[in-house]
Amino acid sequence: MVNAISVLGCTGSIGRQTIAAAEHLGLRVAALTAQRKIDLLEEQARRLHPEFVAVYDEEAAKQFKAAVADTDIRVGSGMEGLLEAATLQSIDCVVTAVSGAVGLKPTLAAIDEKKRIALANKETLVCAGEIVMQRAKAQGAEIVPVDSEHSAIFQCLMGRKSGELHKILLTGSGGPFRGRAREELEDVTPEQAVHHPNWSMGAKISVDSATMMNKGLEFIEAMHLFGVTPDDITVVVHPQSVIHSMVELVDGTVIAQLGVPDMGLPIQLALTYPERCPSMFEHLDFYRLRDLSFEAPDFEKTPCLRLAMDCARRGGTAPCVMSAANEVAVHMFLRRELGYNRIYDAAAGAVEKLGVVLHPDLETILEADQAARAYVRETYRT
Repeated sequence: MVNAISVLGCTGSIGRQTIAAAEHLGLRVAALTAQRKIDLLEEQARRLHPEFVAVYDEEAAKQFKAAVADTDIRVGSGMEGLLEAATLQSIDCVVTAVSGAVGLKPTLAAIDEKKRIALANKETLVCAGEIVMQRAKAQGAEIVPVDSEHSAIFQCLMGRKSGELHKILLTGSGGPFRGRAREELEDVTPEQAVHHPNWSMGAKISVDSATMMNKGLEFIEAMHLFGVTPDDITVVVHPQSVIHSMVELVDGTVIAQLGVPDMGLPIQLALTYPERCPSMFEHLDFYRLRDLSFEAPDFEKTPCLRLAMDCARRGGTAPCVMSAANEVAVHMFLRRELGYNRIYDAAAGAVEKLGVVLHPDLETILEADQAARAYVRETYRT
């Protein structure tokens, strides 16, 4: 169990839930980072008394520094600030709850300092999974997944030998538009897309869940986290979100991890592993479960999932380009600058336009990320 943590992305959904879990467990929050949201960040900082706070936006950082001038909190900014928050000597765990490729460099820096990585930033492994996992192995740094699905797989594999795994069964609810044809979704609004039937999440990840791009990103993450190939993972639509994922072993045994759909549970486990502690969350009541159902994904209705799985097989910079393009397209959709179905068009278009570089180094990955973002902004701007 860790003692002191740094929360990268403390004002987002995962960041706020991480702070709640840390307070429940009595852990010290030594560092915080945020993009902006100065009012919420100030409230968190005054309550938690971290030694260091980084604000990625330079102008917002100046405002925050003035707001907490009566405290002894050190304030940083930009990527330099994120890197310092990820490598403070006093912390032993970094919770990467930032969104986007901005989380990649701080994660690698924390790995180099042998911190535990409580990984909630999808892009880190989607964009640079090989580099990150190889660096973690070389440095002896722990990576404990925070995503509910990857946490479930992680738990199902605890104590198992590597040769015992036959297949990962990656579950997903199907989102709010499950079963609806793509042509029916032409006029979907941001409010409809972020209304997930089971989970309370941030806007971007909620839209990704609706398009099932989120499951595609998790597909790629699972490959890297657990050292498997695309053929070793099967996506299973499970609308109730009670089974968070499963593993099938070589003898045909299937092990599942079940629980209420609350991100607080995998967050807490990432902080207490290998121990388990009483939580503040509701326990699963089997008498209230009516049924557990499963179905295969319909790739015609969820082209983003198909695209992500194709990019996983292509490898190289393909997943990075797809993820970056999707991120920009989703934010354009949330600002009502892009139609819902155009999110897929933007991501697929970027992959087709920019091509794939195999076995990229970190610099090439970051260049591909920026090129994909620029492509979507220039091609799909209104």
